[in-house]
Amino acid sequence: MDVLTENFSLYGKGFLGTLELTVYASVLALVLGFLMASFRVAPVGSLRVLGTVWVTVLRNTPLTLLFFAVLLGLPRFGLVLPFQVFAVLALGCYTSAFICEVLRSGINTVPTGQGEAARTLGMSFRQSLGSVVLPQAFRSVIPPVGSTLIALAKNSAIAGAFSVTELLGTYKTLNELGYSIIWSFVWIAVGYLIITLSISAIFTVLEKRWGVAR
Repeated sequence: MDVLTENFSLYGKGFLGTLELTVYASVLALVLGFLMASFRVAPVGSLRVLGTVWVTVLRNTPLTLLFFAVLLGLPRFGLVLPFQVFAVLALGCYTSAFICEVLRSGINTVPTGQGEAARTLGMSFRQSLGSVVLPQAFRSVIPPVGSTLIALAKNSAIAGAFSVTELLGTYKTLNELGYSIIWSFVWIAVGYLIITLSISAIFTVLEKRWGVAR
């Protein structure tokens, strides 16, 4: 317990850093994932191509390489932002590709007759997608969306290698201070468990309330 009690502020700062990265990147991933899923099923060919390219490139790019591209590449083009913002962009964009495919799989579970009926009533593609198809699709993909966001929380550990304050990076300071590396990682693991179990609990509640009964 000495490792935790004597360095509680350090752990707390790292925990809050990871929590902020997770929350902000999750919001970005959900928004971009929803947008790209809409593009992937859009009747406009150029939008489908854009969605496909987005998913293909990001899903097949190592996250560490994406961090290098965002945190070190964008400033070369004059875009200078805090490293935490760059980390949110990297995490959010990367995870959005997986959210997109999860949502698209949910869209494919909705009978095509639902969309056709909406268009028969005079709804546009955007209206039928937003009011008819996506609400039904989301109900069927609540668990995999939760799992994807849990993976995002764990992936945030990469940000520590790029001078971003987060939980895993606390072990460097603790190691320099001479604390047991084993106990340092034990309390780091507890911090990640708190975050991931909280996400799991939130999505369990959502699934019980809105999920499709099996």
